[in-house]
Amino acid sequence: MRRLAIITAILACAATMPTAKAEQLVLSLSTHRVAVTSSFVGADLVLFGTIEPSAPRAALRSDYDIVVTVTGPRATLRTRRKERVLGVWVNVDSREFIRVPSYLAVLSNRPVTEITDAETARRLQLGLSQVILTQRIGADFADTVPDDPFRVNFINLKKEAGQYRETPNGVTFLTPTVFRVAIPLPADTATGGYTVEVKLFADRKLITRNNTALEVIKTGFEQYVYEASQHHGLTYGLVAAMMALFIGWAGSVVFRRD
Repeated sequence: MRRLAIITAILACAATMPTAKAEQLVLSLSTHRVAVTSSFVGADLVLFGTIEPSAPRAALRSDYDIVVTVTGPRATLRTRRKERVLGVWVNVDSREFIRVPSYLAVLSNRPVTEITDAETARRLQLGLSQVILTQRIGADFADTVPDDPFRVNFINLKKEAGQYRETPNGVTFLTPTVFRVAIPLPADTATGGYTVEVKLFADRKLITRNNTALEVIKTGFEQYVYEASQHHGLTYGLVAAMMALFIGWAGSVVFRRD
């Protein structure tokens, strides 16, 4: 009986304790499909989000931070280091990056260092210096230190092309619980699936996360040619050879000297 009374008292105390605050993210992307044609010059997508209580009448906090990570299709890329040898620039070394994002954007409402601690940023890969970029180094596969010359130059080249970016003011709070994010895609955006992951922080701690997705596809004549080359290789090769012969013959006729 005494044990039953103790258990009953514990349950009663737990029922009277205030419930922990819990939030959820509701996301809306301006479009989930981007069509790429020969005249494609890039696109600007907009992500809207709201912070809502996960339970009715649950209290919300007064100060939030948002970090948005947009990751494009993964690809294996190679970088080369050149040196001047006998007056000629030649490739002297190279590094292969294995299945790294073709597009990577880290957008936040303020610098990540002000949002959370270094350990959390490293664990969640918040920022270009924290993201894992697996490399082939001899027979090994690993990521190197952030200041590795190959890694630094690889990120700089991707940033110059607009394919990697880190924007500490890329998230705008319209109200304390409603935010807007601009996601720019460059003209040479890779086709495929993109993931958009949104992380919510408060008091320098991760509260919750949510994600959405978008797809970049080719349309028009370019897509028809690509599909033909991939799925009808023999026919595509024959047509290409016949077109080359015809263009060569037509050129000889036009520029023939009598």
